[in-house]
Amino acid sequence: MSFWDIRTLKLGDFQPGIRSKIESGKNLTMAVMEIAPNKEGTPHDHPFDQCGIVIEGEIQMSVGEEKKLLKPMETYFIPAGVTHHWKTLTLPTKILDVVMKLG
Repeated sequence: MSFWDIRTLKLGDFQPGIRSKIESGKNLTMAVMEIAPNKEGTPHDHPFDQCGIVIEGEIQMSVGEEKKLLKPMETYFIPAGVTHHWKTLTLPTKILDVVMKLG
């Protein structure tokens, strides 16, 4: 599918507390994720860049030594090889996440 309307996009179950819609091409993966409150990702790193924008709610992102509470229309960029993780607080959060794949 080439076009999404994030306001009406149907999301499916991904993991407990996370619903998503993912589109993958040869070089990129784009995902919209809706994350329930009080969820936390595991710190990790990977050999590719990642970026995204908060659409609704808020999410605490840690990238390397930096930590920031992101709100709607705020973005994040995670360079390849940098340890990062996220945590939602009291609000459900919706993000658009883009990952560059390795060829």
